[in-house]
Amino acid sequence: MTKHTPPPASDTVNSVTRLGKRLNRSFFARSVHEVAPELIGATMLVDGVGGIIVEVEAYHQSEPAAHSYRGPTPRTMVMFGPPGVAYVYRSYGIHWCINFVCEPEGSAAAVLIRALQPTHGIPAMRRRRGLHDERTLCSGPGKLTGALAITNRHNGLALDAPPIEIHARREAPEIASGPRIGITKAVELPWRYGLKGSRFLSKAFPDDKLR
Repeated sequence: MTKHTPPPASDTVNSVTRLGKRLNRSFFARSVHEVAPELIGATMLVDGVGGIIVEVEAYHQSEPAAHSYRGPTPRTMVMFGPPGVAYVYRSYGIHWCINFVCEPEGSAAAVLIRALQPTHGIPAMRRRRGLHDERTLCSGPGKLTGALAITNRHNGLALDAPPIEIHARREAPEIASGPRIGITKAVELPWRYGLKGSRFLSKAFPDDKLR
């Protein structure tokens, strides 16, 4: 008889049966400032690979750090469209970043997904990133897209249809907030949100050391 080998503990604990309900587009058809913190603790999967969202940043057309600030362009057109779709762009010509478009059509607001706590498909993430340490697999916007194999082919895809799944958090966590990272405009806005005390953040919050 073939011996059954159980899946890794993290995948077992965070099995599909423990996921919250799947979020639909109506969840994203609200202020980006409501959606962004409510995404902390939600689970993001792409082709079944992903984890718990532990860090995000909010962007809105009204402020100069947003790609949509100067109006529609071929790259940012998806931000001006309906909510509940992915906006994927290349950062510094090096890595992809994924955002969730929010607010009614024309508002051009989105949430950048900055970091995940890996829970599903960890072996696939390790192969893609060439790393073993779970803490570094998705601890940054470019790292997580590499781990989840997200590219420009995901740009404009619905967040409530395959291959993407977003599952609601099962309970409200304690959230830290502070200025966004890696921008030179509107740096004072405290529009970065993270899971307080998480070891999987891209960078610790000033008043919240990693445990």
